[in-house]
Amino acid sequence: MKYFVYLIECKDRSIYTGITTDVSRRFKEHEAGIASKYTRSRGVRKIIYKERVGTKSKALKREIEIKAWPRKKKLELIGFKKYSS
Repeated sequence: MKYFVYLIECKDRSIYTGITTDVSRRFKEHEAGIASKYTRSRGVRKIIYKERVGTKSKALKREIEIKAWPRKKKLELIGFKKYSS
């Protein structure tokens, strides 16, 4: 089964990081308020990044790695270099 790490921009401009096997389905769950307490309380805007990582184990490790990064580094990952200075 293929797993993805994804980043969502929330309505408060924060960035949520998660894993799933189906990014589109998971985003719909976030929109409906049934996916996580974090996105339910902040609302979601859009998926800003997704990365296929293979196994669930690899996805969990990558999620932990990205969650530990400061906002600047997450923005660099998704290509917003103009915001990273």
